[in-house]
Amino acid sequence: MSSTTELTKENFDQTVTDNEFVLIDFWAEWCGPCKSFAPVYEKAAEANPDLVFGKVDTEAQPELAQAFGIQSIPTLMIVRDQVAVFAQPGALPEAALVDVIGQARQLDMDEVRKSVAEEQAKAEAQEQ
Repeated sequence: MSSTTELTKENFDQTVTDNEFVLIDFWAEWCGPCKSFAPVYEKAAEANPDLVFGKVDTEAQPELAQAFGIQSIPTLMIVRDQVAVFAQPGALPEAALVDVIGQARQLDMDEVRKSVAEEQAKAEAQEQ
């Protein structure tokens, strides 16, 4: 049985809202690097049962890929407390994936939210 969840436009928002830590692998069946990354991602999912590991098939869910501006696959995204804290295209080696998960776990989300709010305020001020 897979440790990952298939994410679709029907369950995406609910999954991200209901879970404080979601990893998302944007992939496609025809993508060679996606296929080589899949077992690495699956192994990380098994090693971190407290986190949600989702997969978005960009062929079946083009709206989700478009909504997140996915330009190349695989792309890994990490969402904590409904804030995207990491997004990077390319198949990560196992050690890099473990490191990224560890760094995301250690983030102070109050600081992240404060930083996001400051960036939004700056952007709004520039539009004025």
